Amino acid sequence: MPTLQRLMQGRVLLLTICAAGIGGTFQFGYNLSIINAPTLHIQEFINETWRVRTGQPLPRHLVLLVWSLIVSLYPLGGLFGALLAGPLAVMLGRKKSLLVNNIFVVAAATLFGFSRRAGSFEMVILGRLLIGVSAGVSMSVQPMYLGESAPKELRGAVAMTPAIFTALGIVMGQVVGLREVLGDPWAWPLLLASCLVPGVLQLASLPLLPESPRYLLIDCGDTEACLAALQRLRGTADVAQELSELDEERAACRGQRARRPWELLQDRGLRRQVTSLAVLGGALELCGNDSVYAVASSVFRGAGVPDAEVQYAVVGTGSCELLAACVSCVLIERVGRRVLLIAGYSLMTCWGSIFTVALCLQSSVPWMPYLAMSCIFAFILSFGIGPAGVTGILATELFDQKSRPAAYMVCGVLMWILLFLVGLGFPFIMEGLSHFFYVPFLGVCVCGAIYTAFFLPETKGKSFLEISEELDRLKEADFLKQNQGPDWSGPEVILSTEL
Repeated sequence: MPTLQRLMQGRVLLLTICAAGIGGTFQFGYNLSIINAPTLHIQEFINETWRVRTGQPLPRHLVLLVWSLIVSLYPLGGLFGALLAGPLAVMLGRKKSLLVNNIFVVAAATLFGFSRRAGSFEMVILGRLLIGVSAGVSMSVQPMYLGESAPKELRGAVAMTPAIFTALGIVMGQVVGLREVLGDPWAWPLLLASCLVPGVLQLASLPLLPESPRYLLIDCGDTEACLAALQRLRGTADVAQELSELDEERAACRGQRARRPWELLQDRGLRRQVTSLAVLGGALELCGNDSVYAVASSVFRGAGVPDAEVQYAVVGTGSCELLAACVSCVLIERVGRRVLLIAGYSLMTCWGSIFTVALCLQSSVPWMPYLAMSCIFAFILSFGIGPAGVTGILATELFDQKSRPAAYMVCGVLMWILLFLVGLGFPFIMEGLSHFFYVPFLGVCVCGAIYTAFFLPETKGKSFLEISEELDRLKEADFLKQNQGPDWSGPEVILSTEL
């Protein structure tokens, strides 16, 4: 397996991937999933705390309101984190930004751990906001850091690892939340505070690893530090060719400052890149994967899975996404980004359509619930192979060094806003469309496949400078197409005077 062999040659690169991932997107997936297991226990704690304070129980609708606030503050914190990620990455660098980000993790874990003893559900609310800020920073900085540290032959595979760590975090959150582990009523503060463990692991390991070579050379102008980082990451002293490419990239960026998000939106030369980022980033959040997770438990019960065993079936859904992300990591440098995106969205459209039919017929055809359950696993596999990981590479590969932090800010803000809106609106979609709730998401999957096929350039095996040159050619071609007049076929021939 060439990809694995190259990674083993650069063992420092492999360690960098693990150190950045365990405290990065792993935290995002982990904290996204662990909140599901203690739902009833935290709601009882809210009611009990209010009764102790006032002598009266909190009305049911207000308990649900406080719980909704606890859940929704996670994406809201992520939005703040995404806005913070760009300036942090520019001022502190990629590695230091990830290290400083653990301040939010430590603060959140402390609030979670002592909330029950303090009798304060407000500490849980604030903790969810802070852990959301941490997730927002890491979701933007980690792919930027790894994409800039990887060689061009492995950039796609390395940039897929944030998706692997996200899926791994989801699975670990599901496992730790089982009744046999930390799913008991008394253990929920420990369950929420367990996010401290990956944060400590990152604080112990990441300082020993190098900073992004591109950041050191292009942003800091430190050639010696860049050379040392390259030699450690590649596992060889012969990095002259890659250093030469970085020098060319620095020359192309010379005299420029780091762009701001609104400057990306105003620059007509970046219109194709920004549009691709917005369309495919929006498709990632609106394709319905989170909705499939949300209805999985009820579909499993409908297929005859006992209530006591549903939690294990749910762990299987997260394991499917993890498996698919690993497969995609191996395939991406062989088949390219466009193929995985088109295949992923096309398969999701197929499985989503069959899933909708199965839901409509499950009361009349005995085996339809089993088909619906199979479609859930097939859908999650398709999502993991294509959109889950490939979409995160776009901001790294489509933008140059000075535009990349701002691009991640735009992508992060869009992702967290859509994640919040989907979570807010999905119950109403379910109520209004019933068995046809997935139909709007089908349209998004179709649009994602079509846009990728016609407008997204392939970036496999190309340096950042080569990608930039290809985008410039596409920009010039678009400009000529928009500004050229009607085709001129020569002077008009008047037949009456033709010689």
